[in-house]
Amino acid sequence: MAKDYKIFISHSWQYTDTLEALRNLLNERGYFNATYEESTKDNPINSENESYVKRRLAQKIGASDVILALAGVYASHSSWMQWELDKALELGTPIIGVIPRGQEKISTIVSSRSLEDVRWNTESIITAIRKHAK
Repeated sequence: MAKDYKIFISHSWQYTDTLEALRNLLNERGYFNATYEESTKDNPINSENESYVKRRLAQKIGASDVILALAGVYASHSSWMQWELDKALELGTPIIGVIPRGQEKISTIVSSRSLEDVRWNTESIITAIRKHAK
């Protein structure tokens, strides 16, 4: 029986199309099962209380088997992504950087915290997840 992975995708809300594309890429593989823990515009944490939001995110990050961090250069400008990745390190949740299709430069916010950075290729991403997940 295939393992079901709990994945938290750290992303910038301005680039939700990349988040959806990554989910679709993984979901198209019939032999790979995943549920997603991150908050999205469609499924937000409904609060303006920053400490509450951070507490909920920390629970989701801690419950995840692995963090996939979208490593586009925009990640360097997202204080939330930096916070999520630092929280993952604190909680011992492994981080994999995923380089969006066509990107040459990647964010040091991601690359300095990830165990591995992989290109936008389904097999590379799934192999890294299986290698590093809790």
